[in-house]
Amino acid sequence: MNLSRNGFLPRLRFAVLALAFGLVALVLDASPAAAGRYASIVIDAETGSVLHAASPDAKSYPASLTKVMTLFLVFDELEAGRLRLDSKFTVTAHAAGQAPSKLGLEPGEKISVQDLVLALVTKSANDAAVVAAEGVGGSEANFAQMMTRKAHALGMRNTVYRNASGLPDLGQVSTVRDQATLARALIRNHPTYYKYFSTRQFVYEGQPITTHNRLMLRYQGADGIKTGYIHASGFNLISSAKRGNQRVIGVVFGGTTAASRDKHMGQLLDKGFAKLRKGENVEMAEAESDDLPDLDELVAAAQAAKAPAAKPAVKAKPVVGKKVVLRAPSRAAEDDEDDAVGDADPSAWAIQVGAFSEYRPAHKAASDAAKKLGGLVSKGSIDIDKAGKGKKSVYRARISGFNEDQARAACKRLERAGKNCKLVNPNA
Repeated sequence: MNLSRNGFLPRLRFAVLALAFGLVALVLDASPAAAGRYASIVIDAETGSVLHAASPDAKSYPASLTKVMTLFLVFDELEAGRLRLDSKFTVTAHAAGQAPSKLGLEPGEKISVQDLVLALVTKSANDAAVVAAEGVGGSEANFAQMMTRKAHALGMRNTVYRNASGLPDLGQVSTVRDQATLARALIRNHPTYYKYFSTRQFVYEGQPITTHNRLMLRYQGADGIKTGYIHASGFNLISSAKRGNQRVIGVVFGGTTAASRDKHMGQLLDKGFAKLRKGENVEMAEAESDDLPDLDELVAAAQAAKAPAAKPAVKAKPVVGKKVVLRAPSRAAEDDEDDAVGDADPSAWAIQVGAFSEYRPAHKAASDAAKKLGGLVSKGSIDIDKAGKGKKSVYRARISGFNEDQARAACKRLERAGKNCKLVNPNA
């Protein structure tokens, strides 16, 4: 038997490699829930021409990008005169019971349409999304049907909505191409209201709320639009930037971290502007090899695809608070993590070091704890979470932005120093 270089062994190695790649592709295609599944697209906002695409029609979960469509329908109502920015909706128990990220709205409370819009574009508040949905559609389920009909009318053929927030639902899927189509339609149909997506901070009930869209704060020409994260989708982002008379829209699904997603989006937008300057419009660009994960990443994604599907959102206690971000001086801005919570954000764990009847002692307690923790909170933030109203208000001194292991380590360090510390599980 000839086992020379020109014989059986080279063919065997080739067959094994081909089988390995085939198995990876098979697993990746098995479900849109594959963790870390990467897809991206960049389009010319003026013409809709595709400047870059990698798996543009692969279905995945849109996560909080869903709120772009929620806002699109709200803007439709405003344009039609059926709503005003000062119109007020009443918060239901269903809306108040949504999982974080949230404003901490309470049943029976009233909130203006403008505050709902601002809460969605900055904090990505899930309770605010449901209030808007119920106010416009009568129920969230009916509103989701309206969202899907609008999506199909806009040409978003591979998109189905099941809720207004983007919290986990196995039937809620979309593609990067569809999300780019949505962003382009939003900018063209609602240019006045699109400007809300450039909001950096707004104040709700005396508490400042800063945007989750950190790329917008540092990318030249960026003016929106939305971040998104749930465990099943990875870190998603729609971005739009304008330079001179040219605008590009980019969408990324499946980032492994917020920081790497933002960095990659910046590179894609740069590439889009470069192609426009050269007059290169590619109607259907193929996935470019330097934009795709390497084989190790593909195998890891394939293994992750075997994990259980996303679980339904769990009810969380209402919280709203002032956030003071803690940063280690040596860390670059691009190392920041997205603080939107979704259903199971790995960096959404927190610790609580006390509860007080006033804001100042709560903030002092959290600040003192942060000093004792040192480097453990280099990427965390002080959250003074307010629960209740008036004289019944309670200010909970918390530090958030940990994964589970970091939170447990922080509590152990504080307990060794004789301080009280309680773990705050994002899904509890």
